[in-house]
Amino acid sequence: MESTASWRDEVVSLIPALRAFAWSLSRNGSDADDLVQDTLIKAWSNREKFEPGTNLRAWLFTILRNTYYTSVLRRRREVRDEQGEYASTLTSAPTQDWSVAMRSLQIALQQLPDEHREALILVGAAGLSYEEAAEICGCALGTIKSRVNRARARLLKIMDADNPMDVMALETMSVVGSA
Repeated sequence: MESTASWRDEVVSLIPALRAFAWSLSRNGSDADDLVQDTLIKAWSNREKFEPGTNLRAWLFTILRNTYYTSVLRRRREVRDEQGEYASTLTSAPTQDWSVAMRSLQIALQQLPDEHREALILVGAAGLSYEEAAEICGCALGTIKSRVNRARARLLKIMDADNPMDVMALETMSVVGSA
């Protein structure tokens, strides 16, 4: 406990020198105070890494210098935008519509009979030909066509869609959503 108190007292005695060095780097009193505070927090958090008998002043100045240059590099990547002008130009398309539609499609697909869902996903979502889907399912080509047609009609009804293209768009979306 005694060594912690003496270490703390020695660090506190170096604060004026740290502040002077911080001011020489930042040229701003407020930034210098922030820099010294960050340095003291880092030093206190890592005090077990300090080797007794070595130069505490040099150790603290190194922490301060590294903290300063790290903040300079970080600021270079930042865009100054106090008035929010730059931020107001940044937009992104809303994504929740797609996720709501995707969830609705998943729920609707679960309501289809297994063979209809399988046929629809193979042809509509996976993009297989009717022939390939028939071969995979082990049934006739006409059966697959019928299943896909019935599945689309049932999805239109379940999802209360007006246009068959809506279901086809959702089928395509399910491929994108699962990729």
